[in-house]
Amino acid sequence: MPDHPISIELLEALRRRRPLVHNITNYVVMTQSANILLALGASPAMAHAVDEVEDFVAISDALVINIGTLSPPWVEAMRRAAARAVQLRKPWVLDPVGCGATAYRTGVAAELAAMSPAVIRANPSEILSLSGAAAAGQKGVDSSARSDDAVAAARSLAQWTGAAVAVTGAIDYATDGERVIAIETGDPMMPLCTGLGCGLSAVTAAFATVAPPLTAAATALAVFGAAGRDAAARCRGPGHLPAELVDSLYLMDQAMLERGVQVASA
Repeated sequence: MPDHPISIELLEALRRRRPLVHNITNYVVMTQSANILLALGASPAMAHAVDEVEDFVAISDALVINIGTLSPPWVEAMRRAAARAVQLRKPWVLDPVGCGATAYRTGVAAELAAMSPAVIRANPSEILSLSGAAAAGQKGVDSSARSDDAVAAARSLAQWTGAAVAVTGAIDYATDGERVIAIETGDPMMPLCTGLGCGLSAVTAAFATVAPPLTAAATALAVFGAAGRDAAARCRGPGHLPAELVDSLYLMDQAMLERGVQVASA
């Protein structure tokens, strides 16, 4: 990845391909994640029934597993979907929402992380917990740690799982365990909107259909952050930000990327 704003070429490739992204995600964000994918240029599918997830993986181009609202039947669906994606060599993205909040949630996240995801996308506390480092002060699904604090844990997690790892925060980071890419973008209002991180995980899966995992993760962070920065400039507060962000993704071009992102090797 270059030490300058990333090119729009991967987004254009995604829009031409219009990948079908299968989401096993939480109740809170289904509509929002679907709208984000549509605006980006992908096609969403929301399916979590145990009886059909393997069939949906087979017809999809990528998979997202988001553990935000867990139950035993959903966990079994996640296991089956991840295994099928690996079998078919289709990229899948793990979003370990709230990892560290409960033993059950942490155990499920660790089990799924061991099932060869292409990318793991999470906040700093989730990365610290999933990597085996205690995230002091974990509160539900929100992060009490800074992204800078989680870089070493992200590298360790990438080396353990073989996945690229994306950490979101004031500065976003993407790593494959060796290289670390720092991405300065986004807006302070974004964490005040429920589910934007979940939407970013869906965007990451879409980019994983047209790029290797580390490039897909870094590009998703840059494009989504630039859209958030562009959208926030039109908002007085966070209430309308998700809708404005969808519009910005739809309108994304090279100029918006160059205004909203700085990328460097860390």
